Amino acid sequence: MYAIRLFYYCETVFYKIFLKPVLFLFPPERAHQLTVGAFRLLLRVPLLNGWARSWYRFDDHRLERRFLGLHFQNPVGLAAGFDKDGKYLDTMAALGFGFIEVGTSTPVGQAGNPQPRLFRLPQDEALINRMGFNNEGAEALAQRLQEKRPPGLIVGGNIGKNKNTPNEQAIDDYRRAFDQLFPFVDYFVVNVSSPNTPDLRALQDREPLTRLLGDLQQLNRAQTAPKPILLKIAPDLNDAQLDDILDIVQETGIAGVIATNTTTSRTNLNTPTTYLETIGAGGLSGKPVKERATEVIRYLYQKSGGQLFIIGVGGIASAEDALEKIEAGASLIQIYTGLIYEGPGLVKRIKRGILERS
Repeated sequence: MYAIRLFYYCETVFYKIFLKPVLFLFPPERAHQLTVGAFRLLLRVPLLNGWARSWYRFDDHRLERRFLGLHFQNPVGLAAGFDKDGKYLDTMAALGFGFIEVGTSTPVGQAGNPQPRLFRLPQDEALINRMGFNNEGAEALAQRLQEKRPPGLIVGGNIGKNKNTPNEQAIDDYRRAFDQLFPFVDYFVVNVSSPNTPDLRALQDREPLTRLLGDLQQLNRAQTAPKPILLKIAPDLNDAQLDDILDIVQETGIAGVIATNTTTSRTNLNTPTTYLETIGAGGLSGKPVKERATEVIRYLYQKSGGQLFIIGVGGIASAEDALEKIEAGASLIQIYTGLIYEGPGLVKRIKRGILERS
């Protein structure tokens, strides 16, 4: 046990002292491409492929979960936004994720917001992004999933509306993306909580959200084998709005929620205000969101009498953070920003931590 902990410690130290400083010399989007691309190339070398997969993967039947009629090899997932177009499923699966959420995918491909649109806040172990749903479109994603997908990996499809689609026509966009991806994903996530698409969060209001989810559920139930639909919500909702979410989930019959997306708040940050002002608008993720995301999970879980299915995400950078979300009421968890600051070994460390506490 002590030897294992020592190896994990050395791996973390190597990433934080040697690798991360080099990666942080590059703009965030470029560093993302370099890191995933390099690991992808490594996996193409037979000897290194076997080593990498054996090092990062950690399988144990006690980690397996069954939710939503799906079998998850473990409860640790990759959050949407990391692999928007499904290009890195096999690469990221090699790190030992139990499920990967692709997207956000829109019915028509779009470039997203102008660069720079992704910013690091090292003093807060956080990111600010205003990517703007940059993606190649649901049809291209569907084609890629049809051609190649790791066996046994649960894949979720996160869908949204195009930037130029007015809210009055948003349902049409979500329906198109749903139809295009339906044969190729295991569950859906309706994203109405990103702060980076104009007026998108207005769809979280009770009337338009009920109409949107009800329409998608009607479309879903018309299928031979309907698939779970989840709603991704913002951490900025107040208790009354969270109560509305609970009512809408019950009324529409969707499978549950993902709590939470990024926040527009900039309170209690260590990063200087002057630098934040130069960055401008965008969604904040990472450690500053951790506490609020957990509060939202706990509130929804308790108010639902423990009946609501929740995937917890927001500020998870250790096994302790993941367990905090699970103890608050999350059945599964997702990570993203934590990978940037803690390195690829984070997935394995979280899984070991969950086992040690089970």
